[in-house]
Amino acid sequence: MNIQLKSLTVNFDQRFWLRDINWQIQSGQHWLLVGNNGAGKSALAAVLCGEGQVESGSIDGLPDRVGWISSHAQAELLAEELKKDDADILDVIAEGTPAGEILQRDCTDHALKEQLVDTLGFRPLMQRAYRKLSSGETRKLLIIRALASEPQLLILDEPYAGLDQNSCTVLSQYLAELAATLPMVWVLNRQSEWPAFITHIAYLHNVDLNKGELTLTIENTPAQRKELEQLLTLENQPPHIPPTDPNHLLPPLDADKPLVRLRDITIRYEEATILSGLDWTIEPGQHWQLSGANGSGKTSLLALITGDHPQCYSNDIFVFGFQRGNGESIWQVKQYIGYVSSALHWDYRVATSARNVIISGFYDSIGVYQHSSKSEQGIADQWLEVLGLATQGNTPFNQLSFGEQRMLLIARAMVKHPPLLILDEPCLGLDVVNRQKVLTLIEMLCKNSDSTVLYVSHSKEDHIAGIQHQLHLDTNQST
Repeated sequence: MNIQLKSLTVNFDQRFWLRDINWQIQSGQHWLLVGNNGAGKSALAAVLCGEGQVESGSIDGLPDRVGWISSHAQAELLAEELKKDDADILDVIAEGTPAGEILQRDCTDHALKEQLVDTLGFRPLMQRAYRKLSSGETRKLLIIRALASEPQLLILDEPYAGLDQNSCTVLSQYLAELAATLPMVWVLNRQSEWPAFITHIAYLHNVDLNKGELTLTIENTPAQRKELEQLLTLENQPPHIPPTDPNHLLPPLDADKPLVRLRDITIRYEEATILSGLDWTIEPGQHWQLSGANGSGKTSLLALITGDHPQCYSNDIFVFGFQRGNGESIWQVKQYIGYVSSALHWDYRVATSARNVIISGFYDSIGVYQHSSKSEQGIADQWLEVLGLATQGNTPFNQLSFGEQRMLLIARAMVKHPPLLILDEPCLGLDVVNRQKVLTLIEMLCKNSDSTVLYVSHSKEDHIAGIQHQLHLDTNQST
């Protein structure tokens, strides 16, 4: 078996779209679909059962017989039963189809059907009308029906929903034995239910309210699974950003004035003009993505904002209530900025704990060189919990993964709740799982913090939900 989904976009009654799905299921593989609510896990599983309207792309290799256990399949059975009432011209409420009769449909392995009826304790329900079954009893019917149809592929979308503990145990044991010969695709929200025989995991992400994407696929190795579990912990955090320390509150800004206003900006060297005639205003709460090729001036533009560029005093620059060149110090400007870049990451080489990395943000230092307060430690621990690193507070920074280090540096930049958070290529050098963790964290900050996010990336297409404004720089000109 080899199922291939290539650049597949599927529409579900104009209510939900799966967008640009690329995925391959091969013989001997068992897949688990994960992601937050609304990401499209059940929708992708349904596509394998022929559901949805394909708008573009292709799906090849689907087997003829697919067993499907899901709430959607459960609802479809109910809809079939209700149609019988519509066809009844008499004012008589139909009893509905007996469960045993429904099990006969599509059944090709009658011996297995009888075995499962007894094993799952379904025998007393065979004559009961479908509509009189409980949710758990209906789920048992779906399980028996799917397995007795001798499927070539089995789709299990929350198969344990509504089942008692004994039935869950019986079903788990049977599916573990069946895994040797039958490929499966699972949708499970509880990590405690993830089967040990899963070989691959696919992570879906909702790019906005009604669109989902298949963002990454991994093998189910201990290391990869640990990274994914951190991502899921991060994504499922409640909308809460830890407070800042009362002893580190920033001087208030005028809410009616922009954070940054650049007018007719020009950066010129003897050999070249990097930027010319650029106007740009960043209002509070107005998240931006800055993109452009190498040499287009992204780094120089950021340096004008932070005050690190020598030509910031020869340009018309208003930042955080200061008109540059009127006697303000660089530290008066920098106190309002949280900054993360690959350069900072490489410079952060001190031997300190994960907790102290976050605390160092209170002092804009690399490392902590004074005794931290209980309040600072408590806030750092709250950030560690948000990042899915609650057990790693005492772990040395250099013993954490590259992605974990990058998330800590973002928390370090956020710990004072700066009005402007500049993230300069934060995903550079990250593998696919850690990249998604960082992007998810940025989305959380855009949605739930008071900081305005300026996200810098080479690619205009690398868009983050919550960032609605874009500035793209072309080489030797601004657009």
